[in-house]
Amino acid sequence: MGILILQYLTGGAWGVVIRRIAEAGSRTIWFVALLFLPIMAGISIIYPWAVYPTEKIVEWRHIYLNPTSFGLRAILYFAIWFVMSYLLNKWSAQQDTADNPEDAAKFLGNATAFSGPTMVVFALVVSFAAIDWVMTLDIHWFSTIWGFLYLIGWGLSAFAFIIALLANLIDKEPFNRVLGKKHFHDIGKLMLACVMVWTYFNLSQFLIIYSGNIPEETPWYLARMKNGWQYVGLLLILFHFAFPFLILLSRDIKRNSKWLSSLAIFILVMRLIDMYYHIGPQPFVGHVHEYNAFNPSWLDFAAPIAVGGLWLWWFFGELKKRPLLPPKDPFVENAIKHGQGH
Repeated sequence: MGILILQYLTGGAWGVVIRRIAEAGSRTIWFVALLFLPIMAGISIIYPWAVYPTEKIVEWRHIYLNPTSFGLRAILYFAIWFVMSYLLNKWSAQQDTADNPEDAAKFLGNATAFSGPTMVVFALVVSFAAIDWVMTLDIHWFSTIWGFLYLIGWGLSAFAFIIALLANLIDKEPFNRVLGKKHFHDIGKLMLACVMVWTYFNLSQFLIIYSGNIPEETPWYLARMKNGWQYVGLLLILFHFAFPFLILLSRDIKRNSKWLSSLAIFILVMRLIDMYYHIGPQPFVGHVHEYNAFNPSWLDFAAPIAVGGLWLWWFFGELKKRPLLPPKDPFVENAIKHGQGH
């Protein structure tokens, strides 16, 4: 969704070649909402605050953190995302069936004008969703940069997925006439930017908490510096930042679809590990400073494969519903010329 909004705001040749992929992804919002239902059903198992509201710190936050308000906010988040997706996809479809260039430009203008304020709303909704769904797993810990960390993390995942998909579509109509090295170079630069910003946010969060040395904040990192989690953290430093950062500095690699797509798939794997690093170490109920050790089970591997497989099945069904390029978009011609350049 965020990439769809971003490409409308910025325009250009890179945006039009990924628009239909981003649109198909945005149309899976309601399906993702269905996948969220098991979380609501197991809220008392996942979130300690849903079971022990009498704990002193939860008493003060019980108005915000209780199963009812949690569920209502989740409905609100998905509803906002659905409205954004519906309107942007509606105007895109109307552009495809426009009778003349003026009408097509009008529908494109509607989407562009809508995307300005929508980007702000989208960033806020993602921030609150990340706080509700992930940060509150540890009721005693908080971070003011958490929402933006997830916003850039989702953006990095989206660009990596788009690159991997485009590399597999480059020999198929209509991308075999449009996609070129410059397109991959452009999106590769955006992926590099996301890697750098993700690192900046993580480092900023660590330095602020380290320098503050407040008892409410430090246990989150202390738990990830022992019991096997320190190796996961080192893995992220080396292979979520250092390795892709150094590789993406190469202009040749960013312009090579096969190399870039291989790196994109690698980054997607690291994104899963990053999520596991956030979710895995959780405090034992009643023991604020005691966290579980790194002890992955087969479910930790099966769950993302199962959920990801269901989502991909739905995504590709949505992708087939519309042409891979918007036929009446004025940027298509620029995209073709851009792809033919050196």
